Amino acid sequence: MTGRPFFLSRKDRRTEVARRVAMIRSRVALTPYLEYLIQIDTMQRRAAIATVSRSEPDSRQDPEARRRLSAPAIRSFFNLAGKWSLSVSQQRGLLGWPAASTYHKYKAGQVGSLSFDTLTRISLLLGIFKALHILYPQAELADQWIKLRNANPMFGRKSPLDVMIDGGIDGLFQVRRLLDARRGG
Repeated sequence: MTGRPFFLSRKDRRTEVARRVAMIRSRVALTPYLEYLIQIDTMQRRAAIATVSRSEPDSRQDPEARRRLSAPAIRSFFNLAGKWSLSVSQQRGLLGWPAASTYHKYKAGQVGSLSFDTLTRISLLLGIFKALHILYPQAELADQWIKLRNANPMFGRKSPLDVMIDGGIDGLFQVRRLLDARRGG
């Protein structure tokens, strides 16, 4: 034991993390890419802390909050789908199989207010996209990974995309947790 208390306040945790990063930096010469990743991770953590402290616990169910988030979320989803070269059927599967007419309204920009489930799905997909681009610096590999057959027992020789579509929101959570674990987050 180092004599440090088991539970630290948020400020003390940040101080401890900064101390550890400084200790690692003093022992190891980091490449510019690793420095970049550390800076990005730090910014994301700060943004997450700021977001958590600003939002109320039940604001996720608030229709006004969902309406405000819906248009940017669906635009981000379609950008991601374009990068991954997904078919309409694959896109609908990842969104939770909305009706074809609803999907085409989304595509035309008539979003309205997405359900909490759909917003959660898009959030998971954006996290998967981010994790892939951190794990695989080559953008082509990061974007193709979801369509490649995977030997991991979790996938059962299927592609991650098939697991995410067939498994529904649980499949999305599984892939997200796997990638977060691989990148150490």
